[in-house]
This record gives sequence, structure tokens and C-alpha cells, in this order.
Amino acid sequence: MVLINDGPSNNATAFMNLKTSLPLPLPHLRTGEPYRNEVEHCHRLKTLLLPHLSALEASRIRANVWIDTVRRKEQPAFAVERLLAQFPISTSEGLALLRLAEALLRIPDLDTAALLAADVFKPAAFERQEDEDLIATATRSAIKLGQKLLPQDEAMLTESLLSRLGAQTFVRASRAAVAILSNQFVFANSIEEAISHAKKLAENTCVSFDMLGEGARTEAQAARYLTAYQQAITQTAQLQNPKTPPHQGANVSIKLTALHPRFEETQRAHVLPELLARLTPLVEEAMRLKVAITIDAEESERLELSLDLIETLIAQVKPPPNMLGLAVQAYGLRCADLIDHIAALAKKYQTQIAVRLVKGAYWDAEIKRAQELGLSGYPVFTQKSHTDLSYLACAVKLFDYADYLYPMFATHNAATMAAVRALAGTSQHFEFQRLHGMGQSMYEAAAKDLSVPVRIYAPVGEPRDLLAYLVRRLLENGANTSFVHKLADWQVPAASLTELPLQIHTRSKLASPSKLFGSSRANSKGLDLMMRSTLNALEDLQVSSSNDKPLEAKVLGNAHKNNAQTASVQTIHPVLSPSNGHMIGRTLWAEITDVQAAYQAAQNAWPTWEACAVTTRADILRKAADLLEARMLEYLPLLAREAGKTLPDGVAEVREAVDFLRYYALQAEQLMTPTTLPAPTGESNVLSLRGRGVWVCISPWNFPLAIFAGQIAAALVTGNCVIAKPAEQTPLVAHRFIELMYEAGVPTDVLFCLPGDGEVGAALTHHPLCAGVAFTGSTQVARLIAQGLAAKEGPLAPLIAETGGINAMIVDSTALPEQVIDAVVLSAFRSAGQRCSALRVLCLQSEIADELIEGIKGALELLRLGDPLHFSTDVGPIIDEQALSNLLKHETQLREEGKHIGSTPGVPEQGSFFAPCAYELPTLASIREEVFGPILHIVRYEAKALDALIETINSWGYGLTLGIQSRITSRAEEIAKKLRVGNVYVNRSMIGAVVGVQPFGGQGLSGTGPKAGGPHYLSRFCTEQTVSINTAAAGGNATLLAHFGN
Repeated sequence: MVLINDGPSNNATAFMNLKTSLPLPLPHLRTGEPYRNEVEHCHRLKTLLLPHLSALEASRIRANVWIDTVRRKEQPAFAVERLLAQFPISTSEGLALLRLAEALLRIPDLDTAALLAADVFKPAAFERQEDEDLIATATRSAIKLGQKLLPQDEAMLTESLLSRLGAQTFVRASRAAVAILSNQFVFANSIEEAISHAKKLAENTCVSFDMLGEGARTEAQAARYLTAYQQAITQTAQLQNPKTPPHQGANVSIKLTALHPRFEETQRAHVLPELLARLTPLVEEAMRLKVAITIDAEESERLELSLDLIETLIAQVKPPPNMLGLAVQAYGLRCADLIDHIAALAKKYQTQIAVRLVKGAYWDAEIKRAQELGLSGYPVFTQKSHTDLSYLACAVKLFDYADYLYPMFATHNAATMAAVRALAGTSQHFEFQRLHGMGQSMYEAAAKDLSVPVRIYAPVGEPRDLLAYLVRRLLENGANTSFVHKLADWQVPAASLTELPLQIHTRSKLASPSKLFGSSRANSKGLDLMMRSTLNALEDLQVSSSNDKPLEAKVLGNAHKNNAQTASVQTIHPVLSPSNGHMIGRTLWAEITDVQAAYQAAQNAWPTWEACAVTTRADILRKAADLLEARMLEYLPLLAREAGKTLPDGVAEVREAVDFLRYYALQAEQLMTPTTLPAPTGESNVLSLRGRGVWVCISPWNFPLAIFAGQIAAALVTGNCVIAKPAEQTPLVAHRFIELMYEAGVPTDVLFCLPGDGEVGAALTHHPLCAGVAFTGSTQVARLIAQGLAAKEGPLAPLIAETGGINAMIVDSTALPEQVIDAVVLSAFRSAGQRCSALRVLCLQSEIADELIEGIKGALELLRLGDPLHFSTDVGPIIDEQALSNLLKHETQLREEGKHIGSTPGVPEQGSFFAPCAYELPTLASIREEVFGPILHIVRYEAKALDALIETINSWGYGLTLGIQSRITSRAEEIAKKLRVGNVYVNRSMIGAVVGVQPFGGQGLSGTGPKAGGPHYLSRFCTEQTVSINTAAAGGNATLLAHFGN
């Protein structure tokens, strides 16, 4: 196989275009349920260690000796360990170093770099400590030099600090501090330099080169990573010693997300063949050159896809024993089962597989993902001691499978090292691994006892590209629970560092995802769409939903004429799917007479409904939430077919509706409890909230379930009756939800649903009995409703309006490009841009604009348009032909005024699909109104013109959402203060506000408030009543006499 003769870049391009004919995926063994009972699983793992307890106890003595040896050296144990001890992450100094290391070297402009350093270091002390090592001293000296340039008055920061000479000196000092740090963790800047360094290592020390960086976001980035891996394999071959078994020589670690930007379970059908086409020649060439390959471990949601790919790779390449391996993470609940699976693969293909056992590097991300998605549990252990237990139990399994697996133990923990050596017995068929820059002194102290090879995991690349990795390692090793941190702390006895992790904690400090909001309100349950078992279940759902009969929506509610409605030609309207134009149902629109009948019935029912205890109304909402949650799979196909919702969007919408129901139930019970006010003796004063009457709820098509449910729930639980009018495009989802509310216990004369057009809406909002309107939609319609409410007869009625926005994201040069690309693509194009919170205008600091525009273009081209019920679909259809026409007209205008950056290819022929696109504009002058769809406008700005940019955005008058991408905390806070918007998102996407967590709503042209899903929302649905009673009216004050009388 010829891999490199024509140059690595040509080969990289060729590999991108290769396809494989192998059947995919190959069947594999079950690796176990990722969300399981942690305590029960720990007990099972503990049984694996029970036969080895005496050996493990003895190993503690050996570990204590190593620790004492390291601590008693005259020279510092090792600079990085000392540095972590002297700058703990929990202190302002440690956090400052961390923030600086993460961002400084990638900032191209001096002024922004100076502002970041000032923002980071101003609150930190950095006073010299006794007995600190040379690196800590150098770091402090560099930082103190910079701090001397800082003005004492923060108001003078920009003017004083950014004088040219001061800024240059300050940034130079700060960069020196970061360079000191990065040099300890980065093995070399290039593979050639790495080879040179590796040749100088001690005997019995080998390396694993890792061309580190963030995962690819574009095909161009993936091609560059592929080229880097090709070069690394070729260069690493120089280090191989014919006298040493190939698998014990230098090897290369490969990160799969670096080779394919869409390495996700939902993209399996095209990712597996495409990635195999890139990976297979790479591994084949490595085998030819006798360079072993290890596939790095990544997030748990990629595990099943990784296993299928690795099995196919083994079947095709047939690598020699131990020459192809993978890393497994002990913090994963599936790790022990995963080792069983890998051993079974080795047996099946009659080979040996190398397995690198690590503790795990994505713990915080795994926890957050499970919480955000409302999963049934965590895929990782929540207690560090449980991870340590898992590590040793997995070590037992690795040694038990000695005929099939070659164990590689990555650890810096003396207790773990000693325990593994004890579990190995007389075996020499394994190795230890440590990260470059960590644990050197410990392995030197243990060298004679270990008597097996020690491999250095060596990050290679430019420090600018490795900073995210560096920060993760600093967090991992600088945390207070880390062995490395405690090793350098003489206050921690050695014996406490070597305790066996046999104690199983039955109570975790970390609540389960379902208990994220405490015991008072359950988090809504979600689906893990990256789990093969979940997608298999949804495949059955797709088949069944394709055979669904047309549905019908009509007037609902117990009004006198409802049952007599006739389906005349004038009142029947087809409901068409935006995905393909097929009729999926019909709706019978309400007539003006239905409006009067519904109002009269609701007004009559209101006193009885309001008289119900608030707990009764709240319990009905909770029952509705439980019903809706249990029937999620019934709503997903309907949301897809009627509203064009992709599966992730559909799951999120059902969850949001469930959260609204539970949150408002809880809020009402707290808010509507009568409050006793201070009063003079002999008097009682009580403040109560009561319903207003009959509310009209008008919801949009883009959230036909969540917003519809939220408006209705808020009005009902506060003691109001409701007439709801769903959007014309999505009456079927609304109809099904109203029926569910009836099933939960809402009386049919308390809640009505009147489908129809704007004429029905106008009749509802102009009616004399209308007590209030909750509306989500366009600013223009909100104005009409406000005018109608002001002019109508009857009580003065409030309007709660949530409208759209021209939502901007401001990105400065401190932002991490990969995070920006992820946030932009999600914010601008998810839901086909049909969210009121969606990103419309991206403002990029000029120094970084070219790089980010290129990345956004590449990511945009990887999105997949299609049937929203298909797993691989990222972007579904536009809601209808009129909306599509508006987008096409706007894009035509943009082609004249701006520069086309890129568009998503592959627009389906059927349905109202529009290709997500991005255009760069010379200025913001032409942006004056919201364009509701997946069109991103990009402008550049100069750092010095930031205030002018803020003024322009404020001048639009909208104020819904704002994104800020910056590592300068003070800058983000200042921008948030100056821009008049309702929801500000810093260093994350701008969509997906969570009920009770991010109350949602805007100001100005974007809405009236109060925010939906927030603590003040329900009060707007209520009136207040104060009751004052003279309790001594009959003579005498019994209460006063009882307390103070003789």
C-alpha cells in the first residue's frame, strides 16, 4: 500500500473520497446499559477485588514508600506538581493561570490580549511563597511584572493599561507565564521535534504521540488532521528498535473526532464508510511500518459507534497482535463490560488487542449532558472513589484476559500503580503510561518495583492548538481530590493517599438528572438520541407513523353549539406536512358564533373553577405533565409531520411543555398562598391573588406544543378559564394536547380550543369578556392585539406578548474558534432558524473573522436537510410556502448587497425546504427587521468600535436574545449591561432556554414581559385582593389580652 509517495496532502484528499464496500455495522456484543444503579454496580465490581485483598493491602506499603521518597527529595518533586500545589485551582491565582493559559496565545491583537490579562490577574494576589520551585517563581515574577502596570482604579483600566509600551510589556510578561506552563505539558511543537526529543529518553521509556487539538468541525480540518497523523506514523517509524516487540515501541494515538467532523451516532450511515475510508489506509500503513495505533477514548455517546468502527477495522486490516488498540475510561459505568466486549472481539478475530485504561477525561461534560437531556442517570460514576474502584476491578479483568488483551495502565497515582503491580503477580505482559509533564518523579521512585515499560503520552503540536487540552488536564490534576495535588501537600499523610477504594457511598452529593431541580419539581425526562437502543425504538415509531390515518382538529370545549358544528366546505381546511406537502389531516375552523358560545360558557364556569383550591388546579397540571411525558413517542411523529420538527427538536419541545406544567404548578402553590400583612392590634390584613376571568391564549406554529401548553397552564392554574387559538399551520398538535388536559381533569367548560385564522383571533381579543391575552408571534400582530384590547368594551385587559428579535452574537478575539462555530451553527440553523431566539446577525472582531468565517462555511456545508423523522436530519423544512417565499426574496436581496459565504447542499425536491446560508455584509445599515429562517448575516467590527456596534444593535429596538463569545469576564458583563435584551448567553448557544432556569422573554419590540418560565410570569394572570378585618369590632381584643393581659 503506497501512502506517502505523492505527498501527505494529496493522499489526505484521496482518502476523503474513498468509499468502503464492507457491510456496516458488524454485529457486536452488548456493552451494557450506560445508565444503571451506581451503588449496585460498585458492589458487583467489588466482588472482583475480594480474592486479591491481601495483595492489595500489601501494595499500600510499597506505595507509601514511593510517596515518602518523592516528598523527601532535596529538589522539588517535579515542577508541575509543585506548581499545582502553589496555585490551586480553587484559588484566585490558580483560576487566573487557568483562564490565561486557555486563551492568551490565540489572541492576535495586543489590546485584547492586554485586556484579558488585566481581567484575569487584577483580583489575584500572586505573592511569593516559601520553598517554591523555580517554575513557580518564574511564573510569579512574570505575573507580578504585569500587575505593576495595572492601574489601581478600574475605571482607568483601558486608558492607562493600553498605552502602547505598557500593554506590550504586560502582554509579554503574561505570555511568558503561559509559555512556562505550556512547555511542561506540550512534548514538542512538531512531530520532527518530538522524534528528536524521544531519542533522548531513558531506556525502557517509550512514547505515544498524540497530535492533539479539538475535534474537527469541517472537512478541511479533518484533512489536516489526517495529514498530521500520516506524517506522525512515518516519522515514528524511525524510533522503532528491531530488538523490541513492535507494540512496545513508539506508537501513535488517534482521535476519531479529528478525522470526521460528524462522528455521531445519528450520522452512522454515512460516517462509518467515510471514516473507514480515511482510517483504513492509515492503519494499514502503520502496520506496514510496525507502528502501533491506539484509538483514543472520547465521550460516552460515541462509544457504540467507535466499537463498530474498530471491529470493522480489525476485520479488514487484520492487524498483528497488540498493534491496534483503544483507550477505555474507568469512570464509565460500562467500562468493565466494555473490556469483556473487547476480549470477545480479540477471541473472535484470533488476535490480541492493546487496551489503555485511563480514569477518564470528560467527567464534567458527561454530567452536564445527562442533566441537560433529562436522562435516566449518569453514564459515569459520580464518586471519585467509585472510579478508583472501577479502575482496579477493570485491571483484574485485563489480567484475566491476558491471552487476548495487552493492558496499558495510564495513571499518576502511587496507590493505583502499586495495586496494579500487585494484581499483575509475576506477569510482565503490560505497561504503565504517564502524561508528559506529570508523574515523572513518582515513576522514578517506583522504577525498580514496577520492572515494566513506562510509556509517556506525548502531546505534539503548537501550544495555541493545545490550550483547551492543557486546561482540561490542569483542572483534572489541580482539583482538590486529585492525587497529584495531594502528593505535593505535606499536610496530607501518605497513608491517607493509599487507602483502598473499597468503601461504597450509598448517597451521592450529586443529584440524579431527574432531581436536578430538587425534590419539589422533577426534571422532565428526555431521550438519548445517541444511543443505538433509543434509535432502534424510534425506527419502529417511524414505520408505524407512516401508516397513520389523517387526523382532525375542531372546536373543543363544552359550549352549547360545539357538538352541532357541521363540516361545511367553508370551514374545512387541510393540514399539509411541510416536509412533503402531503395532507396529514384536516381542521374545522371555528366560526364567530363559536367565539360567543365559548366566552359565555367559560364565563359561567369561571367562579367555580376559581373557587377550586390552588393545590387542586396544580395537581391537574402535574397529572397532565405525567401523561404528556409518558406519551412522548406519540407526539414526536406528529410534531415532525405537522410542524417539521426534527427528532431532537421534538423531544426538546415535549420536555419544555412538561416543564411548564410542573413549574407553573409549583409556582402557583407558592404565589397564591394568602399572605398575612403587618397590622395594628385588633386588625387582620390578608393579601390574596385571584384569577381575572377568561383569558385568550394565542400560540405560534414554531412551538405548537410547548408555548401552547405554557400559556394555557399559566392561565388555568391561577384560576382563569381559557380559550386557546392555535396557529393555523399546527392545529393537530394543539387538539391532541387539549384532549390530554381534559383527561388530566380540566373541565370542558373551563378550557376551549378554537382553531381558525386571524378573524377568529380578532374576535377573541376584541370580546368584552376578554380578561387578558397571552400572545406569542409577530410584533405587528401584537400591536393590533394591544390596540384591540384598548378599544374593546369591558374590563381593562392585560397583554403578555412575546415577539421576535434581530438577535446578535458578538465574538471577540479571545473566543475559542471551535466553541464559536458550534454555538453559531446551533443558534442560527437548528429548527431551520425558525425560533424567535435564533441568531440572525454574527458580529466578528476583524482580526479573527477570516478563520471563523471559513469554519462556519465548512460546518454549514456538513448539515443535512431532509425528513425531520430521519435520525440524520439536522435541518427540517420551512413551515409553509409563504414563509419559504419570504426567505427566497431576502436571499435574492442579500446576493446583491453582500458576499455569499456558503450554503447547505442537498435541498430535497419535495417540501418547503430552504438551504441554510450565510452572507457577509459590509455594514449593519441594511438590517432593520427580523428574517425568520436559517439565514445568517455576518459583519466585521474593529475592537475599538465595540461601543458603536452596541449602539447600532440597540437602535434596532428589538431586545430578545444576545450571544457573547469572550473570555474577558468584565467585557461580557459590560456588553450585557449596555445592550437592552431579555436573555444574554455567554460562551454558549443562544437557543434552548430552560423553564425555571433561563426565564425567557424580551423587551422593546420583542415583548412586554414578564418572562415565560420565570418567577414573575403567573402574577400577570392574577388580580390582587386585600381583605382587612377589624377583629375587635364586637368589643375587646382577645388576642391582645391573651398575650399581654394580667
